[in-house]
Amino acid sequence: MPETTAPVTAASASAGVVVAESATARGRRARIALRGLQVLLALFYAIPSALPKLIAHPSAAESFEKLGWGSAGMYTIGALELAGAVALLIPVLQSMAAMALSALMVGAFVVQVAVFDGQYAATPLILIVPLALIAWARRGHNADLLRLLRRGA
Repeated sequence: MPETTAPVTAASASAGVVVAESATARGRRARIALRGLQVLLALFYAIPSALPKLIAHPSAAESFEKLGWGSAGMYTIGALELAGAVALLIPVLQSMAAMALSALMVGAFVVQVAVFDGQYAATPLILIVPLALIAWARRGHNADLLRLLRRGA
């Protein structure tokens, strides 16, 4: 059968604009969702994760004593988590923060399996998924960060 092409009409041309607008709206919604995810992760890393370590809550202190890392290790991990939480909210640092927090979660997974018999080993693995998404989606900012670092050096 011969292929037919429909003539371009004002209605079909406007339909093309609607498709373009929906693609733009979809991209905008995706950016908003990604930003919301970053805010949620930043809140998680700052409040229920870093804060107990930084105020030496007994539950955090007990865990780090069991590790043999003591208060120095507890405060260091808490500070790294808080720094990562803040950096997730700074555009030029977003991708690097997500990668750094992912690396921290790999370490947390290893510790959970090796020391705590894997009791909460799934939690760091679950957190790596949205962090990897953020790192990939915001990877364009890495070039900006590199330019800033080179300019400052």
